[in-house]
Amino acid sequence: MLGGGDTARMARGQCAAGACGNEPTAVEQLRHNASWLRAAQWARWLAWGSLLWMCAEGAIGLWQGLLAGSIALIGWALGSAVEGLASLIVIWRFTGSRTLSETSERRAQRGVAVSFWLLAPYVAAESIRNLLTGHRPEATVIGIALTAAALIVMPLLGWAKRKLGSHLDSKATVGEGIQNYLCAAQAAAVLLTLTVVALWPGGWWLDAVVGLGIATAALWEGIEAWRGEECA
Repeated sequence: MLGGGDTARMARGQCAAGACGNEPTAVEQLRHNASWLRAAQWARWLAWGSLLWMCAEGAIGLWQGLLAGSIALIGWALGSAVEGLASLIVIWRFTGSRTLSETSERRAQRGVAVSFWLLAPYVAAESIRNLLTGHRPEATVIGIALTAAALIVMPLLGWAKRKLGSHLDSKATVGEGIQNYLCAAQAAAVLLTLTVVALWPGGWWLDAVVGLGIATAALWEGIEAWRGEECA
């Protein structure tokens, strides 16, 4: 028969051999928690970086959009303000005691969803008005350069945030990353519009059509974010 000491030694040997199941050890849990907290810190830093970029992008884009009379460029600039709001929500989510709060995560997720919906009504209304009135936007060199820069920066930010969001299981961070991807898609569309208008004045209607596409995409992304679903 085995004594108590023999039984304990056998149990320790089985655990060392992996026979005690897949439950994480205290050391593994500490490493996981430390990794999670580092990722949360990175998510907050990226949100701050995005906020600064969006402030500059939105101000310049709005200035050039109003100057050129381009609803696509104005809508894209206003989208920067919405993305800036999403960044503020993520900063709020990962600051102080809210970092480890599931309730804060859900509130942040809903806040990001609402930020999508703030953009859609204005852009849709202006796009329809411009189609009905035959408004013809002007080309703007600064607008073209700005959207080209966003086309490079935004996918990188979106990729980093979606990766961090998956690690953190944070739909709010994933949603912010999706907004960056959406911004890149909008930048590509606006860049195409501004280029077409510069080379072919008869393509004025493309500006309003792109605006309607931006409004539709923002509405749909808001619905998905509210549900807590991740869009590609």
